[in-house]
Amino acid sequence: MRNVNTTGRGVGDAGTDSIAADAADADPAETQPAVTEPAEADPAEADPAGTQPVAAEEDAEVRGRPSPARRTDFVQSLDRGLAVIRCFSSERPSLTLSEVAERTGLTRAAARRFLLTLQELGYVGSTGRQFSLRPRVLALGYAYLSSFSVAQIAQPHLEDLAEELHESCSVSVLDGDDIVYVARASANRIMTIALTVGTRLPPYPTSMGRVLLASLPEEELDAHLRRTELRKLTERTVVDETELRQILAKVAAQGWAAVDQELEAGVRSIAVPIRDSSGRVVAAINASAHAARVQMRTLEKQFLPRLLSAAQQIDAELATRMAVGARAAR
Repeated sequence: MRNVNTTGRGVGDAGTDSIAADAADADPAETQPAVTEPAEADPAEADPAGTQPVAAEEDAEVRGRPSPARRTDFVQSLDRGLAVIRCFSSERPSLTLSEVAERTGLTRAAARRFLLTLQELGYVGSTGRQFSLRPRVLALGYAYLSSFSVAQIAQPHLEDLAEELHESCSVSVLDGDDIVYVARASANRIMTIALTVGTRLPPYPTSMGRVLLASLPEEELDAHLRRTELRKLTERTVVDETELRQILAKVAAQGWAAVDQELEAGVRSIAVPIRDSSGRVVAAINASAHAARVQMRTLEKQFLPRLLSAAQQIDAELATRMAVGARAAR
């Protein structure tokens, strides 16, 4: 993370300088719209009551995209502000104004407004032409994690499990079309992907993802698979939908999932569900190991019983916490 305000000037000055420098180095054709397009005025300023139609707002700020069907009370500006935050990643922690506009589909003028607003609020910083997220953005995710008791309950169990198995263990939940890691205890780093709390992965080639997909109602699973492109990430990745459905049916019946090098070559994992007091699957817990060190039968014979035990303890603590919360709410 880079600190912005090292010159003693206000954040608005720093952001304006970096954006101006970015515009100065860009192609004239690229910079022209940001200077001459009066249509890119902030819809919130033109319509403070929030009554301007969503379609008109999209025409002003989004380049070449058809207007999606949205609820009339959908706040498009909030959606775009969050898109600006999400466009930064571990691979691209710093971006120029042009890159932010390209990655979000916003015009440069709209991207500039969102960046300056986020900078004013302390979520974004800039150094020269480069923008990056500030530590304050962590507060957005912490609010969820601090209220999501599964992560809090699971963490000590993960640490015990990782120490016992000498392998990394994680808990994830299904969020949209991804699984998101909400708790993790690392032993040795065995993957080229840096897995931390907040990491998002596709569900279909992962053990936790398959546990979570197998718990979905049939219509939700159908909708998920319609939206998902099954890509071959390794030579072992299952990309045939019929075969994947058969695997998920087996996972649902046996209560666990094991994956052999489908997300990344050399990595095997096994996962079981975490359930709330009603029996609903709310998360999944897994252990992963290097294929050269741990055989698949070892995952099933040695890792699975320990995972099931940890999941049962988490289930029980989660049910207790929910019961206490329900009594307190009366």
